Amino acid sequence: MKDRISITLLEGGIADVRLIRADKMNALDTAMWEGLAEAVDQLKATTGLRVVVLSGEGRAFCAGLDLSSLGGDRDPGASSAGGGLAERTKGIANNAQYAAWGWRELPVPVIAAVHGVAFGAGSQIMAAADIRIVHPDTRIAIMEMRWGLVPDVAGMALWRTQVADDVLREMIYTNREFTGSDAKLLGFATHVSDDPLAKAMELAAVIADKNPHAIRGAKRLCNMLGDASDAEILQAESDEQVKVIRTPNQIEAVMAHMQKRKPNFVD
Repeated sequence: MKDRISITLLEGGIADVRLIRADKMNALDTAMWEGLAEAVDQLKATTGLRVVVLSGEGRAFCAGLDLSSLGGDRDPGASSAGGGLAERTKGIANNAQYAAWGWRELPVPVIAAVHGVAFGAGSQIMAAADIRIVHPDTRIAIMEMRWGLVPDVAGMALWRTQVADDVLREMIYTNREFTGSDAKLLGFATHVSDDPLAKAMELAAVIADKNPHAIRGAKRLCNMLGDASDAEILQAESDEQVKVIRTPNQIEAVMAHMQKRKPNFVD
């Protein structure tokens, strides 16, 4: 993982996670696929984690699949990320899907800071973040159709709560490139910023100062929105509230606000 992904734990429980294959615009080769999965698993086991900021070093967030991995005599059902496309090797996902879906499975919010390009699988990793901050000139495309392929890095499960159905279909069918400014208007991005990483860190600091148990509960609720029934969501709201109401962290949130001081939460 160390030559593909870096993880730096900052003050306040913020994890600064970066794709560091800068010479290849962070394109996804076998080692990068593996590095992303290892990073997710490491973060899942990290105590005191409050929020993750995900970005790419160099000229790009992620240029998508390293095209050299398309060659060779690999079995048609095999994945460049290892294993078979049809195999569920990472819970409900295959290895490639987990490179994106794994960020959705993290118990804490993930903020993507996106610049340069986010093509193909890169656009789907971007979609896995809870909040997506992009530079206005970022070039984005759901690129798979150019190569005669379909999106298959968890994007379909992620975009359905972000982008209008007809917009998504057009972008998939045409693999049309669009900008970060367009992405905000279309639903692919949350914010546009001339300095996405700085904006992401600023937002991460705000989130890190909230009750960590309430934040995790809120993410679980948000993750249900795509396919849970109204009854299931209403019940889950109540269940999550019972877990946090009148707990020490919830009381500390109230007291810190009233006393105009920084809260002191326990994990």
